[in-house]
Amino acid sequence: MSNNVRHKVFITYHHADQVEVNDFITTFSDERNVFISRVLGVDMEESIISSTDTDYVMKRIRELYLKDSTVTIVLMGKCTWARRYVDWEIQSSLRSGNTLTPNGLLGIKLPSFKSGTNFPNRLNLNLKQNDQQVDCYARWIEYPTRKDTLANAIHNAFLARTSKTNLIVNPRDRFVNNRSCQ
Repeated sequence: MSNNVRHKVFITYHHADQVEVNDFITTFSDERNVFISRVLGVDMEESIISSTDTDYVMKRIRELYLKDSTVTIVLMGKCTWARRYVDWEIQSSLRSGNTLTPNGLLGIKLPSFKSGTNFPNRLNLNLKQNDQQVDCYARWIEYPTRKDTLANAIHNAFLARTSKTNLIVNPRDRFVNNRSCQ
């Protein structure tokens, strides 16, 4: 991989992790130039997409935020798995069709991620299960400390968009409401 390739990355997260998300974007997008960030801000959700029709909401997310991104990063904190928008944004990222290439998918544990915390289910469906010897579509990494570690993980997710689309697991059902998380 050429280290000066900057992919456009859509970032999905739980608003409770906003400070860590901002730090991640500042460090790796703004200062270290690893990627170009596309993110749906916590204060923007209601104003942009005010509908109870989840198909419409997902269509708007794709049109407004995912359209020019090539990789989706799931920044995982304590309750990310419980947020319906995370589920919807991952599902929308994984959609494919005649004129639609899915985004690569990469999970990253935030520093506050605790052992025993769940991954978002739709991300988990696209990861290896129980040490299977088969390949999978998505990957996850610990919070990166090096620019090249993150750049390589993003680039590998980018490559999966065309080489591993047959491995995508993206069921039609989706969260209707946020789940409870303590």
